Amino acid sequence: MSQIKDFLDEKVIQYNQPGFITLDPISIPHRFSKKQDIEISGFFAAILAWGQRKTIINKCLELFSLMDNAPHDFLLHHQEEDLKSLLNFKHRTFNEVDTLYFIHFLSWYYRQFDSLEDAFLIGQTGMRDSMESILTRFHEYFFSLPDAPSRTKKHIATPARKAACKRINMYLRWMVRDDAKGVDFGLWKKIHPYQLICPCDLHVDRVARKLGLITRKQTDWQTALELTDRLREFDPEDPVKYDFALFGLGVEEKF
Repeated sequence: MSQIKDFLDEKVIQYNQPGFITLDPISIPHRFSKKQDIEISGFFAAILAWGQRKTIINKCLELFSLMDNAPHDFLLHHQEEDLKSLLNFKHRTFNEVDTLYFIHFLSWYYRQFDSLEDAFLIGQTGMRDSMESILTRFHEYFFSLPDAPSRTKKHIATPARKAACKRINMYLRWMVRDDAKGVDFGLWKKIHPYQLICPCDLHVDRVARKLGLITRKQTDWQTALELTDRLREFDPEDPVKYDFALFGLGVEEKF
């Protein structure tokens, strides 16, 4: 295992650097400087991270242009008339119903709270809460408004449905990790890097299996936990930094 650790440590250094950003959805929140704009744009970019990366980035740019490239200000001050242009926004199965509910919840939320981090802490007891609990309660909270459409719930995964929760785990990596490499933002301090779960997408899953880091046959929440537990053997404080290595090996090197 020490050979695998050394190999992955080298790949983390190779891919956890600003050159990684350009072709990745994380480039979207990097276009903003205001904390809330980073949170909001990052949230949408992660949720819409489905399909080719170039398409994801273009769809995010389209969405935020409809918000005058000031998402926090749009959420706080838009009028009903301003929502009409959003009715034409669609990415794969994410349609106008989903867009409008996301806007509705986030508008309601940001009129009460300063940071989206607190939405992930609803009902939590302290720093030792498991990520399973955090994500399950966030999902319940996000869809707790009276008019939450049933169809929209599929766009935010939850461990309660055994999902691997790749996109929401990726978003938390962006917001929580702070290693001064210029990729992840480290904006949030109440959730800690050691609590994070590795985003288990197709590339990460395939490379991790090839390296013997995953033995579970299917890819679900337990698989993400299994992978993260193995990565904690390499770095218990920051296991998800290896997401860069596994993803880079898969996408760039076809490992």
